[in-house]
Amino acid sequence: MKHESKIYVAGHNGLVGSALMRRLETEGYTNLLTRTHDELDLTDQLAVKMFFEKEKPDYVFLAAAKVGGIVANNTYPAEFIHDNLVIQTNVIHEAYRVSVKRLLFLGSSCIYPRDCPQPMKEEYLLTGPLEPTNRPYAIAKIAGIEMCWSYNRQYGTQYLAVMPTNLYGPSDNYDLNDSHVIPALIRKFHEAKLRKNKDAVVWGTGSPRREFLYSNDMADACVYLMKLPNTNFYQLLTEDGPPLINIGTGEDLTIRELAELVKDVVGFKGAITFDVAKPDGTPRKLMDVSRLSKLGWQTETVLAEGLRRAYRSFVKA
Repeated sequence: MKHESKIYVAGHNGLVGSALMRRLETEGYTNLLTRTHDELDLTDQLAVKMFFEKEKPDYVFLAAAKVGGIVANNTYPAEFIHDNLVIQTNVIHEAYRVSVKRLLFLGSSCIYPRDCPQPMKEEYLLTGPLEPTNRPYAIAKIAGIEMCWSYNRQYGTQYLAVMPTNLYGPSDNYDLNDSHVIPALIRKFHEAKLRKNKDAVVWGTGSPRREFLYSNDMADACVYLMKLPNTNFYQLLTEDGPPLINIGTGEDLTIRELAELVKDVVGFKGAITFDVAKPDGTPRKLMDVSRLSKLGWQTETVLAEGLRRAYRSFVKA
């Protein structure tokens, strides 16, 4: 990507999109194209078609999606599969129609089977049943990967799907009804601290293991991949299997350990109570990041420091 290239970041106000914007601006990219949801509804096929025909971006980061934790996935399964399928279908197809040079499609580690061997390698996709609590979302993202692969094979496009592990950071969603685990814990412990509660309740048993990546590091990896020389980028698209690469840290911890970390960062002095009647979700989700590591990229932000930054961002919001 040249610094004057027109780059469209779909979903620029979200956790992922805002991190991508910060990274691109830091690296000196000046021709960044954005639209809010009010300005462009990505589920509107005609509106997306007209937008791409008018703007003709050179590069696209497809970070727009309907996302959420276990509660949101269980409550709104229809929206999770419909909205994500329609958004990615519209954007990927219109990118093809106006000859976008490269497109980066952002998925999720939930695409892998519920009882996937650990760490999860890219080739484990579609080798077993999905986690029931987020299956509609996972199937939508799998469809996006397949669409990128199909367009590459039939039309010679250069569409790469990246699968970040669990993300957290500035511009996260802290609504307890549909947030992911880290923002939910930050808010719960913060409010418990202000109320001087004796304890704070965390869903599940605390035993599942999860991997977490600071959003700025994720954005750095995405821009790094989009800037790869043609030879390296083509290799990612032409290896056996879909054009898929994991982004993560390669390290995980239990939800109980995470809760203790967040509790310390927030400064909550009470106890942690686990509501074992609530679902745990997938037992473990650890990414195999060897493919990305071989390309020369490594994460920079350790979890404790990332949590401190995320908490400062939450308090300022």
